[in-house]
Amino acid sequence: MFKIKLIKPIFWDQTGFNFFSFILTPLSIITFLVNFLKKIFKKKKLNSKTICVGNIYLGGTGKTQLVIELNNILKKKYKISVIKKFYENQLDEQKLLKSKTNLILVKNRVNGINNIKNANSVLIFDDGLQDKSIAYDLSIVCFSSINGIGNGKLLPAGPLREQLSELNKYNVVFINGNKNKKLESKIRLINKDIKIFYGKYFLKNKKNFSSKLNYLAVCGIGTPKNFFNLLSQNKINIKKKIIFPDHFQYKLSDVRNLTNIAKKNKLKIVTTEKDFMKLRKFKNFNIKYTRVVLKINNLNKLKKTLKNYL
Repeated sequence: MFKIKLIKPIFWDQTGFNFFSFILTPLSIITFLVNFLKKIFKKKKLNSKTICVGNIYLGGTGKTQLVIELNNILKKKYKISVIKKFYENQLDEQKLLKSKTNLILVKNRVNGINNIKNANSVLIFDDGLQDKSIAYDLSIVCFSSINGIGNGKLLPAGPLREQLSELNKYNVVFINGNKNKKLESKIRLINKDIKIFYGKYFLKNKKNFSSKLNYLAVCGIGTPKNFFNLLSQNKINIKKKIIFPDHFQYKLSDVRNLTNIAKKNKLKIVTTEKDFMKLRKFKNFNIKYTRVVLKINNLNKLKKTLKNYL
């Protein structure tokens, strides 16, 4: 909605009264009105079956990894294309998806789909729940178990891209992380029939890391805590952490600074696969990255749900 770069404010995840959230609340009316106006226009039903994987909480909910997993599940039976709207500040996600799926980048979702010559059995949209121009066959909302709904307020007073009441229009909720009964209860109050699934990340390339070495953990993602928790769970010794804004575009000066910090503290550098997609262009930059796999609880139930909508 707003093409800006920002570091997520701490108060977005703080419940109770917060002065900054309070003074920004009037501006949330803009977010509300924009979403309201989008609903005026008639939705277009596409010829192909469509799945939209999006979020209400801005960033760090694991939607891209879920898109990759859905692609892996469905490609055995269907011809799949992943559709993503092009944003210059999201090159990390685009490169990651391109390396693992048949990615089609578009400037406009509806017009972009019309230009696809070969009809695909299933189109998976990475993001797009707030694009009300398409009638999706299946809408999946992603949440992080860590962040939940934050302070529950609309942008910019809080992290929500639209009102939680929109959950009434969606089919499935996917929660990334541990079971969160409090979050489930809030979701069920709005839509008691919505299907809820959980998933967790597991490290695929643990053998690339040594328990005898110490590491500098670097990331520019929506929920850094997920990354740090993954490292801790796999007994990767993190001595220093550096967090950049989500979708951060690294420059040579950043790489040199990270290299100097690592050398000074005798540390090896580790980052996420998403960040590595942007960092690999720098030559002679010695860095390791985590390759993860998303394991979904009740996978057979999810497959049955997908079958019902497709």
